[in-house]
Amino acid sequence: MKIFTKFDYNAVCKKVLEDKLSAFSFKYRIVAFGEVEFLEKIPTDKMKELKSELEDYGITIIENQKTVLIEKIKETIMEMVSSEEPLNVKASVYLSEKLSHSYGYLSNLFSEITYSSIENYIMLQKIERAKNLIIKDSLTLTEVAYKLNYSSVAHLSTQFKNITGITPSQFQRIISKRREIANKK
Repeated sequence: MKIFTKFDYNAVCKKVLEDKLSAFSFKYRIVAFGEVEFLEKIPTDKMKELKSELEDYGITIIENQKTVLIEKIKETIMEMVSSEEPLNVKASVYLSEKLSHSYGYLSNLFSEITYSSIENYIMLQKIERAKNLIIKDSLTLTEVAYKLNYSSVAHLSTQFKNITGITPSQFQRIISKRREIANKK
């Protein structure tokens, strides 16, 4: 027997973080996704313990301000890509407004730290979202292209093939075949 699950990674991470912080009886407030403000002084040994326990779940405490901003860029891109309604603004404008920095600064910092461009990261996230929309929501390619703010299905298809090595249509056929095989078992 198989089951299929869908994750809201943000909700899972937030729940783990809240559970761990509560287990330590820390006074805190969650400011934003991935940002916690402690309302009391935390002893170094307790912070090391917390850091260790969070790492078991793949959650890392970031101490470098540049790295913090990179994580905020990634979170903002994820928010932008996972938005239910297509954005009517360029990604560069969206990021600049959300993070209160010039796009040039954000782009240079992102490239310096990750050795990749913001544009490439956005494209990777959009293709991952496209795959999820095809798999979970069974949307047509036209609907997927619209939802992800592509100018056309051809543009989506070109980027999809560049990243995955197959076209979205081929991907849809593979998913359909897998479902047929799973249903026969």
